[in-house]
Amino acid sequence: MDSRSRETDAPGDPANGAAPPPAAAVAAATGGVEITKPRNDKRGYRRVVLPNALECLLISDPDTDKAAASMSVSVGYFCDPVGLEGLAHFLEHMLFYASEKYPVEDSYSKYIAEHGGSTNAFTTTERTNFYFDVNSDSLHDALDRFAQFFIKPLMSPDAVLREIKAVDSENQKNLLSDPWRMSQLQNHLCDENHPYHKFGTGNWDTLEVKAKEKGLDTRLELIKFYDSHYSANLMKLVVYGKDSLDNLQNLVENKFCDIRDVGRKPFSFPGHPCSSEHLQILVKAVPIKQGHTLRILWPITPNVRFYKEGPCKYISHLIGHEGEGSLFYILKKLGWAISLEAGEGDWSYDFSFFSVVIQLTDEGQEHMEDTVGLLFRYITLLQSSGTPKWIFDELQTIRETGFHYRDKSPPIHYVVNISSNMQFFPPEDWLIASSVPSKFSPDAIQNILNELTPENVRIFWESKRFEGQTNLTEPWYGTSYSVEAVPPSIVQKWVVKAPEEDLHLPKPNIFIPRDLSLKNIEEKVSVPLMLRKTPLSRLWYKPDTMFFTPKAYINMDFHCPLSQSSPESAVLTNVFTRLLMDYLNDYAYDAQVAGLYYAVNPNDTGFQVTMVGYNDKMRTLLATVIGKIAEFEVKVDRFSVIKEAMNKEYENFKFRQPYQQVLYYCSLMLDDQAWPWDEEFSALPHLEACDLGNFLPHLLAKTFIECYFAGNIEPNEAKSVVQHVEDVLFNAPISVCKPLSPSQLLAKRIVKLEKGLRYYYPAMCLNHQDENSALLHYIQTHQDNVKQNVLLHLLALIGKQPAFHQLRSVEQLGYIALLRQRNDSGVRGLQFIIQSTAKDPANLDARVENFLKMFESTLYQMSDAEFKSNVSALIDMKLEKYKNIREESAFFWGEISEGTLKFDRKEVEVAALRELKKEELIDFFNDHVKANAPQKKILSIQVYGGLHSAEYRTIVQNAPPPQSCEITDIYSFRRSRPLYGSFRGGVGQMKL
Repeated sequence: MDSRSRETDAPGDPANGAAPPPAAAVAAATGGVEITKPRNDKRGYRRVVLPNALECLLISDPDTDKAAASMSVSVGYFCDPVGLEGLAHFLEHMLFYASEKYPVEDSYSKYIAEHGGSTNAFTTTERTNFYFDVNSDSLHDALDRFAQFFIKPLMSPDAVLREIKAVDSENQKNLLSDPWRMSQLQNHLCDENHPYHKFGTGNWDTLEVKAKEKGLDTRLELIKFYDSHYSANLMKLVVYGKDSLDNLQNLVENKFCDIRDVGRKPFSFPGHPCSSEHLQILVKAVPIKQGHTLRILWPITPNVRFYKEGPCKYISHLIGHEGEGSLFYILKKLGWAISLEAGEGDWSYDFSFFSVVIQLTDEGQEHMEDTVGLLFRYITLLQSSGTPKWIFDELQTIRETGFHYRDKSPPIHYVVNISSNMQFFPPEDWLIASSVPSKFSPDAIQNILNELTPENVRIFWESKRFEGQTNLTEPWYGTSYSVEAVPPSIVQKWVVKAPEEDLHLPKPNIFIPRDLSLKNIEEKVSVPLMLRKTPLSRLWYKPDTMFFTPKAYINMDFHCPLSQSSPESAVLTNVFTRLLMDYLNDYAYDAQVAGLYYAVNPNDTGFQVTMVGYNDKMRTLLATVIGKIAEFEVKVDRFSVIKEAMNKEYENFKFRQPYQQVLYYCSLMLDDQAWPWDEEFSALPHLEACDLGNFLPHLLAKTFIECYFAGNIEPNEAKSVVQHVEDVLFNAPISVCKPLSPSQLLAKRIVKLEKGLRYYYPAMCLNHQDENSALLHYIQTHQDNVKQNVLLHLLALIGKQPAFHQLRSVEQLGYIALLRQRNDSGVRGLQFIIQSTAKDPANLDARVENFLKMFESTLYQMSDAEFKSNVSALIDMKLEKYKNIREESAFFWGEISEGTLKFDRKEVEVAALRELKKEELIDFFNDHVKANAPQKKILSIQVYGGLHSAEYRTIVQNAPPPQSCEITDIYSFRRSRPLYGSFRGGVGQMKL
């Protein structure tokens, strides 16, 4: 695929003859600048430059429930002083701690959390971005705290030392992650004098040990770096709120005027990271995970310099195409590739890389040279095809339609995107950026194509098969690799010997939406209606009454009891859905390019077909998917490729982060229907294409389809589509599906823990090389109940920031330390998740209990005003409006699939919150959560990393403490426990 397409809402694509939407975008007058904005965007925009040279964009949205802000600072890890790797990233961490105006540690994050918001930041090569969102009425105070990051932050010696440990823990988390390892290897193999060569995260060694060896005080270096680099003229601020533009301007001028402008000249890093010695190379690298990846990269002229012409978008669209005649189509037909992505990778204004990333099969691994040869042959085809204008026009129409009908996104994402754009684009293009190429320039396209040559190439080839064949080690992550020269003459030989295949340009896209009109739907309902019910299916329908876009959402849940009857059945159902997607890809890839997304996935009751995007061609695509199910045949060659890919995924399960492993174990213990990954893994090698062929008729022989249709679709059309599905699958002369009897409907049921007992499950980390340990401390409280739901949510809201502050900031247990709610099919509770190298999981468990004792006094001492403020914040969160059809559908579909059908859940819970008393919250805490509460139900999942193997041996040898029970066998535990009832009733008669 075109790797760039994932960044957008992937809009629709009028083909030849289609009438594209008018290209003239609506412009908003903003302080002398006209900012191009989507046609249907009713928000107000204003550019403001403060006297200190801080450039701001203000966005007024009277309908918003959330306010947000983002500050992009033109300082990244390229600015790190030599020998203090990670200083810019470390500074990003430190600014969250405290300020002269708000000296209490973490008071900024506490305020945001208590007012329904979230905070974060990230550091890249040349930028650091800080951002938050908050309930809209709390923007003023939130901004006042946020502004102090850039005015008078405090960096106490104690906090500096603690946060170096947090940076080190963050780096520890990444050490065994292939994306981090391979990215750093690419950085390493370039000019040592270019900052691209640097290690940007930092760790204990770089920020503490080596700094001290050089006689440096890290805190003083941090302050010096901040004072010399953080200047208002290098900052771009975006503020999003419901206030008027005038009020937002007054607010921003008042809060941010004190940021110093030291007149710092913008940092620039001219020259390309790669000199001639770093080109024409083949790098063989050993990854952590199973799989073979081929990355072909070229240094190119940055696309941002020609963003109106968009040459990289044109080229990546073609090289990344997956339809007939494309490079991927041929590689897939040959059985060599699982996926292909193409596009501009790492880039700045000064340098850029174009990359093609191909996931190879085992057979493809044996044909690396042929694969590279076919890629260069396709590039030659593009160079000689004369850059047809119709392809540019098609892309332009797709992108333009996508811009004008872009879904509204959460404000926090929107402000980060725009503040980043402000660093590169003129004000009129801050919203549209480079997303819509508008000038067709064959020369610009040819110029980039002319840079994709064997003379310029860097090939990175990753596979476990290279173990023992490498002679070099990357210093920061320890990746084993070797380098060999690949002169152009060699690449040319690969091109010549590659198989003769019919590579050609794509055909015009038939899925481009032509009808973007809104339906005149009479049913103005705010919740889904049951439109139709038969023994074969049930149809829920929710017209669009909020978003007014030409988009729809369809979900079809195929309930097939056989799908989960054994590990073999679960694996075969998974293979079936993957093969279905595989067969559809050549035809339906164009639909995704045109903004019509589809997926077929296994789930806990069978499988699910989902579609979202422009409604114009949705029915055509759905009919194709249903037709493929009805006429499904198992192709032996594709079965083998899918089986191989799944085998690698199972093998790679053990390389999941420890915190992901504890989440897996918790779900496995609580879900009565779940099969363990290792049993599925064991089943896979024995399954062949004929087994799937035999299984499928039995799988579909008992089927019930739960349907949800929402958006710009008329009720009669929805009924007609479902009738067509029934006709094809159930009513054909030789039908593949037979109706499911009510007694056979699968019901997901959750294990009920014992009151007053603490279950614990210790396990060694599946990857013995991973030094990180992890804990999941789960407190089960209740099954879906309005009053208890809001008590739990309020408790989680109040406890979230104190838990983070104590367990991460103060005790420095690990980078990942969080408290959140858990919901398993309506069974609810609290969970603490901590990943750590500092302490073993049993110790982490004790720290959680200790935190709860501390938190007890916080709760008891809470004033009535604080209580009301927290309740008010939670009410605002619950009343937050959906931004788009996906968000709305996710909520309603959740109610349908779980069987709860509480479509008015938010309103009912808000009403309960308005009546809530502080004493009720304290009683709930005392009954369910308080340390040593007699009715408390605990499940402690403990994964021991390599550093804590001795502690693991101790805990499994010792007898359980009082009121505790060690789980030694997950399935015996599951069988021995009672289960909560399911909300899923029989077909057509769900329990309400």
